[in-house]
Amino acid sequence: MKIAILGTAHPLRGGLAAFNERLAYQLQNEGHEVTIWSFSLQYPSFLFPGKTQYTDEPAPNGLDIRTTVNSVNPLNWLSVGARMNKEQYDLVIVKYWLPFMGPAFGTILKRAKSNGKTRVVCIVDNIIPHEKRPGDAQFTNYFIKAVDAFVTMSKDVLKDVKTFTSKPAAFTPHPIYDIYKEAVSKEEACKKIGVDPSKKYLLFFGFIREYKGLDWLLEAMADERIRKSGIELIAAGEYYNKDVEAANNAIIAGNQLGSTVHMRTDFIPDSEVRYYFSAADLVVQPYKHATQSGITQIAFHFEKPMVVTNVGGLPEVVPDGKVGFVAEPDPKAIADAILKFFEPNAIPDLHANILQEKKKYSWETFTEVMMKTAGLGK
Repeated sequence: MKIAILGTAHPLRGGLAAFNERLAYQLQNEGHEVTIWSFSLQYPSFLFPGKTQYTDEPAPNGLDIRTTVNSVNPLNWLSVGARMNKEQYDLVIVKYWLPFMGPAFGTILKRAKSNGKTRVVCIVDNIIPHEKRPGDAQFTNYFIKAVDAFVTMSKDVLKDVKTFTSKPAAFTPHPIYDIYKEAVSKEEACKKIGVDPSKKYLLFFGFIREYKGLDWLLEAMADERIRKSGIELIAAGEYYNKDVEAANNAIIAGNQLGSTVHMRTDFIPDSEVRYYFSAADLVVQPYKHATQSGITQIAFHFEKPMVVTNVGGLPEVVPDGKVGFVAEPDPKAIADAILKFFEPNAIPDLHANILQEKKKYSWETFTEVMMKTAGLGK
């Protein structure tokens, strides 16, 4: 088929770009012709509190990426939609994560599919955003009108989608992020990021936002039991909010955690991701609320055990006592789960269990469910 992906790609950075690019490779491997229609302007500055939206890394090989979409220019939406219409795509795939994108995506897709041939399937990260703003419901409803089918990567999001629409919708888990090369030895990884390889490390990874609960993990690090255990924390990711950064720094200073908490708060480029995961003994996601998380699938790629909180879709992909532990969402419970993990033989056959779970999250399964839901599968 002739397929378009509408959404983020190189030179934009982050998980959205990584997902779309990996999906494009999968579809090409299945024999489809794929074009990504990405952004010339993704976010106005007030919606992007990070340092930069762009990566310095080279463009992915073998992908057709068109940098065309301006998220705030209605004339651009009409123009891009008309150009996509002329391409006569069999399928347009769009990822939806923020209602702000609803007017742009909805307008582009409405025009793109007016040829009577093109179908539209939406991969929904969130249909109800983590951080709410006026107009969210109206923007999302406008967008939904242009979509034929929906795929979600958590069962909670599937329930949310069904409160908005009765159009076809299906759940299939987030596939593994296998684009970050192979793991290296702990010694090499620790040397690369500047920590002592003899220590036990937790890893918090990804953009640091209030709902991701790094403050809870820092409070868990202040637990006297963890202080005595020799466990240390690497927190790797860029802050998205100065107030959150100030609050976390206050926890570190107030509890004298500076020697056991290693903050790496610049954006972590793709080429360095493997060093952080290779240095870690345990990946911790202390989220206060969640849908699904790509971090889980990076951890599976590097075959790392996890502690996650019992929110959203996280427990769906981290079976308690099998590939890690599920903790109730509060600092003491998180500390309890971390300490439990480091007890001798806490999880028998841990690595074998991780390998078994990892098999569930293939890109082939994901695209098969997506195609069937869009009415284009076998």
